Amino acid sequence: MKLHCAIAGEAGRPLMLFLHGFPEFWAAWRKPMAHFAARGWLCVAPDLRGYNLSDKPEDVESYKAKHLVADVLALGAHFTKGKYTLVAHDWGGAVAWGVAIGHPQRLSRLVMINSPHPYLFWRELTRNPAQRKASEYMNLFRLPKAERVLSENGYARLRGAFGHLEEAWCEELVQAWSRPGALTGGLNYYRASPMHPPTAGDPGAGKLQLKPEDFVVRVPTLVLWGERDTALLTGCIDGLEQCVPELKLVRVPDASHWIVHEKPELVCSEIERYAGGPGG
Repeated sequence: MKLHCAIAGEAGRPLMLFLHGFPEFWAAWRKPMAHFAARGWLCVAPDLRGYNLSDKPEDVESYKAKHLVADVLALGAHFTKGKYTLVAHDWGGAVAWGVAIGHPQRLSRLVMINSPHPYLFWRELTRNPAQRKASEYMNLFRLPKAERVLSENGYARLRGAFGHLEEAWCEELVQAWSRPGALTGGLNYYRASPMHPPTAGDPGAGKLQLKPEDFVVRVPTLVLWGERDTALLTGCIDGLEQCVPELKLVRVPDASHWIVHEKPELVCSEIERYAGGPGG
């Protein structure tokens, strides 16, 4: 598996690893990377498997959580022998939660941005009708027709999600989506996961029976949450402390799912305040 990585900062410095979500790619982190590289960090942002310039396995099985977690652990080990700070958003966050829960000894800090903890997301999908409705798009993304629907009219549906952001960023995204196999690679994350609302023939997340004690995060964790997120409602952070004992939660009422683009200065300052300097 070859993963394309963008790198800012000098080798040998403490590592800050950034994981993007759907439907973005490494450049979602361009501003935070520049910020922290200038402050002595080695910043690395991969295109996750299936995206942009990284390898794109064709089978859905290759996008199950165990493979995605293994990718991140391999990247971390490649760039440092010590612990590192992991910063993640959306689907990158889903992977990062898995790393933190299963391999806490590798991380010094965890920073999660609008990405729900797996137990709480399961709870909301199975018990909260509002979250089930907000997540109905996930079932579309799992269908064979998803590529056709999302690429119609110059990726109009996907571009619509970013309509309030800079046009230059939307053009970069279209270029990344247009690479052969890239849209399918991103959608396969949804197809490989049981965490989705029920349909007529599939109970979705209801197939699972999860316990919070099996998903405890034993890593100091900062969660930044844009409360205007229409896909991931604030119920996803209610009671988060039961699964994340060392938690700092920062709610941002006037930010959406795309808080990294909308408020990069706030995101960087909160991370810097929490993670400290490279020696912290």
